Amino acid sequence: MSRLHVSIYVPDLKAGVRFYSAFFGAEPSRVETSYAQWLLDDPSVNFVIEESESNVGLNHLGIQASSQEELEQLYRRFDDTGGEVSKRGVTQCCYAVSEKGWARDPAGIAWEGFFTHSFAADYGDPGDFTAVPANEARRAEKEDGERCC
Repeated sequence: MSRLHVSIYVPDLKAGVRFYSAFFGAEPSRVETSYAQWLLDDPSVNFVIEESESNVGLNHLGIQASSQEELEQLYRRFDDTGGEVSKRGVTQCCYAVSEKGWARDPAGIAWEGFFTHSFAADYGDPGDFTAVPANEARRAEKEDGERCC
């Protein structure tokens, strides 16, 4: 079963964790220096906040697939939109090793489709595939300055 993914920027991580912990009635599944994540079943959501001084509000939306097959179906739906689509392959970012792709809606809102292979100890880097066996890693070309998610 897929899970809705919501990622927002907040100016103060500690305040955001307090608010969303009360809002969801649950503590985060993961808290890092400038990142917190709730993996909730009710509602079924992968909710992330990231601390940012320069951006506040919506970062992106997405769907977390529960299998590689589900991700392939999601990619087909991305392609059916006729909009801007970018498939990134396997990358380590957001404390996970995931295969991911992106689509933009007509208003320019980014939608991420991804399947998480494993969790990672650090935030990661779009070019760092050390947590993935070499035969599974597929390097994704990145534009200068673009983050992995």
